[in-house]
Amino acid sequence: MTVDSNSPDPWKEARALIDAPGGSVNIAHEAVDRHVAQGHGATVAMLWLGKDGSRRPLSYGALSDASARMANVLTAHGLTKGDSVFALMGRVPDLYITALGTLKAGMVFTPLFSAFGPEPIQTRMEIGSANVLVTTAQLYRRKIAAWRDQIPSLKLVLILGDEAPEGCVALDPAMAAASPSFETVHTEPEDPALIHFTSGTTGKPKGAVHVHNAVVYHAFSGRHALDLTPGTIYWCTADPGWVTGTSYGIIAPLVNRVTMIVDEAEFDLDRWYATVQNEKVEVWYSAPTAIRMMMRSGAEAAAPYDFSSLRFLASVGEPLNPEAVIWSEKVFGQPFHDNWWQTETGGVMIANRPGMAVRPGSMGKPMPGIEAGIVEHTDAGLEPLGTGKVGELALRPGWPSMMRAYLHEQARYDKCFADGWYLSGDLAMRDADGYFWFVGRADDLIKTSGHLIGPFEVESALIEHPAVAEAGVIGIPDETAGEVVKAYVTLNPGYQPDATLEKELRGHARKKLGPAVAPREVIFRTTLPKTRSGKIMRRLLKARELGLPEGDISTLETDES
Repeated sequence: MTVDSNSPDPWKEARALIDAPGGSVNIAHEAVDRHVAQGHGATVAMLWLGKDGSRRPLSYGALSDASARMANVLTAHGLTKGDSVFALMGRVPDLYITALGTLKAGMVFTPLFSAFGPEPIQTRMEIGSANVLVTTAQLYRRKIAAWRDQIPSLKLVLILGDEAPEGCVALDPAMAAASPSFETVHTEPEDPALIHFTSGTTGKPKGAVHVHNAVVYHAFSGRHALDLTPGTIYWCTADPGWVTGTSYGIIAPLVNRVTMIVDEAEFDLDRWYATVQNEKVEVWYSAPTAIRMMMRSGAEAAAPYDFSSLRFLASVGEPLNPEAVIWSEKVFGQPFHDNWWQTETGGVMIANRPGMAVRPGSMGKPMPGIEAGIVEHTDAGLEPLGTGKVGELALRPGWPSMMRAYLHEQARYDKCFADGWYLSGDLAMRDADGYFWFVGRADDLIKTSGHLIGPFEVESALIEHPAVAEAGVIGIPDETAGEVVKAYVTLNPGYQPDATLEKELRGHARKKLGPAVAPREVIFRTTLPKTRSGKIMRRLLKARELGLPEGDISTLETDES
């Protein structure tokens, strides 16, 4: 299938991947009900792996029935189309059923990380005017109960299990009493469906609004960026609290009628390798942080396992270092394919697609139908830049999964667009063959002695050293040079932080990059601050180094020590 970006309707062929009965577009219908209607109700939609080693397969028919029950539970409590449903729980089947039932009822679904503390939960529920919260009794008591009354929009709290705290409703009895039949609410293509929150460098998080028509691009990009075809055994390791875990951990796989693996447990190397082997995973979508953790354990840890089922590996979250691509090819017999997109884009925009020659360190080429450019800000407006020039990565608006708003922040949303482009805030360059290369966030760029340095380049060079597991690089003010490069690294097992190793790492970087680009100082850390999606928070390293405000750190997962 091709997408003709010059066509009056460039997404016509992409829409052929969905049903859209009577012009209504509803994500839940496309994800489960249409497959049941077409005779695939017995196909396993989701294989859930519990922390305790249990396995629970759910068919498309079972998901259809359960999501209908959830929709009936919501409407029985007076909720209607457009109401806002938040989910706060781990990767359990109820989370996926809640998402589908919410969408089936024409309501707006917002997933939250279960590891969030009370304040980021409350902030997001206030911004999103939450009407319903679905969570566990433990999370409710620990993180919600103390401030629940401060959210006037909150009408209903559903608690997983047979019992619920006072003022809440137990979900299991309500689901058992509800009908497994529900007529999916008619939703127009532009009706809101999903809200995903993304952290800002300052102030409150932004609530990016996505519509039901996004399913067109979820279906298309799942097929063409990840090779998701009916019957594929697919494992996206991302939590639905992160946009990848919803777009490509729920919607894209189900729309393409795959069997998706959902693991309740957090990262454990042997568990992950055993899951790929035992469940015969064919397509594996993960994050650079996890891949670097695999690298840290070495090829020896992977040797006992059989990875012959794998046919495609992909990575997203932050740029994938070239060394990780090369390592995965040696260990798994094929490279991880990096791709690039954002919460705001709703889907993969640039990718190393199946069949493409991978250039380690490159994010790949624009997806069919996506026009990407490198632009420079000038007094006259945005000017496109040519081959090899570093500028801001920009996209022509109009793809189906593009965000439609930031909740209650029209000016902030409008600032993302100029001169017919969506501005990503990421710096990149395009080579002569059309591959795009990530340089860094615009506010991460380091200016030293007249040179513009992207931190990713320095981090990748450091990771090539056998001692380095992860690296984070920032610019520090300097009277002479303007800024100088400073690096923070974590080490692989068997290496000790000392002055000799620090000097060796600086020498390694100088040899790879030259003295102007190499770090002047290398600081050893046991961990680096990262978001739950695996991105190293360079701005936080810099804020702490310079004593600046830290901004929104609600998505922080780990901290340096």
